[in-house]
Amino acid sequence: MVRIIKTKARSIYTKSGIPGADYAINQYVGCQFACRYCYAKFVCKWKPYGEWGSWVEVKTNAPELARRRVDGTVFMSSVSDPYQPIEKELKLTRRVLQFMDKRNRLDVLTKSPLVVRDIDLFKLFDHVEVGLTVNTFEGREKELIEPFSPVQKARINALKELSEEGIRTYAFISPIIPGITDVEAVVRETRDFVDYFGFEVLNLRGAGREFEELLKENFPESYSVMTSGEKFARLLKELVELIKRLNVKTEGIEVHQGGWRFLRI
Repeated sequence: MVRIIKTKARSIYTKSGIPGADYAINQYVGCQFACRYCYAKFVCKWKPYGEWGSWVEVKTNAPELARRRVDGTVFMSSVSDPYQPIEKELKLTRRVLQFMDKRNRLDVLTKSPLVVRDIDLFKLFDHVEVGLTVNTFEGREKELIEPFSPVQKARINALKELSEEGIRTYAFISPIIPGITDVEAVVRETRDFVDYFGFEVLNLRGAGREFEELLKENFPESYSVMTSGEKFARLLKELVELIKRLNVKTEGIEVHQGGWRFLRI
């Protein structure tokens, strides 16, 4: 059972280094989805509550703090999923959206189809877009890599429903792991109802040593590509060529190996 830690924050908007986002808003810290590769695990250095996925910090006063108007785009969220399972009961994200200045530019990213619950609130914003992370992990791959996340079909259906309701949407294909993530399959399944795509290649260093060992043991060919400079460069080249061939609108490719890069297509 997940441990809930209730706190009060001094502020809720923090400056962000995420491409395309000026601020991040995290009403939760920690995530029940507990994806093995999650880059947000680093917060455990400052939040000694236990293993990633076993606890969630809840900022109970987040709705009141969200009233502020900010210049630039607000990204929800960077160290949690705003629609993780406890949101169904607590409705903290919904209350943040209710209180937030609707003139703020909002970018929501989640893995959960629960996001469609708040379509009525998204429609109140002057500028909003909602993305779902998709990656084609199923069966054994999903069990090993992100066992507690919603299934891919539910995420894709959520994207379609959001689009049909007039919400600007994007599919964030992440993490791209060679030999596992079928980028083309995601694009072909979603291109008719998303406005654009984002692509992120697995950040092996950010995923941590434990995930690196998991990849090495269970997917040795994928591990070989991710740890070879030559093979990794070939992966990026092939990915760029694929995206160009598919002719889709994209914000670019996020790459972390050997230093952070953002490749424009």
